[in-house]
Amino acid sequence: MSVSENNSVCTIRIGEIEDAEKILEVKNAVISEGKYLISVSEEVNNTLEQQREWLESLLENEKGTLLVAEVNGHLVGWIVFHSQDRKRMSHIGSITMMISQNYRGMGIGKNLVKALINWAEKHPTIEKVSLGVFSTNHRAIALYKSMGFIEEGRKIREFKINENEYIDDILMYKLVK
Repeated sequence: MSVSENNSVCTIRIGEIEDAEKILEVKNAVISEGKYLISVSEEVNNTLEQQREWLESLLENEKGTLLVAEVNGHLVGWIVFHSQDRKRMSHIGSITMMISQNYRGMGIGKNLVKALINWAEKHPTIEKVSLGVFSTNHRAIALYKSMGFIEEGRKIREFKINENEYIDDILMYKLVK
């Protein structure tokens, strides 16, 4: 738990099936911004039932987790860890994080990443946490670097935004064991 500069209380907890609707709302709002995600709005049309099914499968997976951030009781962001099923990749996984626009810059992302790293460090098999981030998402890159993530590669012109605009995908990692 932490307190932001406006005395709002931020709580990080494990996500639950009952969070599906709010998680979907955050996801749809962030995607609709069109700035820093691979998906665009017209590609994402998950129903609430599909979101619940995704959450259920994630929460049943011993090598994955979902953490949510609440400010004064309202779900405003989340981070998910996806693990690999293949034996030779079972020690790694990747994260995806989304935070409602009005709650960025308050330390919520840092709290989510910190809680996720803490979870991964305690996990018996997870050794490496990875992520991909748009090269234009300077705030996220700075956050990940401040949390000990290291750039391990870059996929050049990985995302085509329009006819003449491309964005690189920066690959980052943090060893937790």
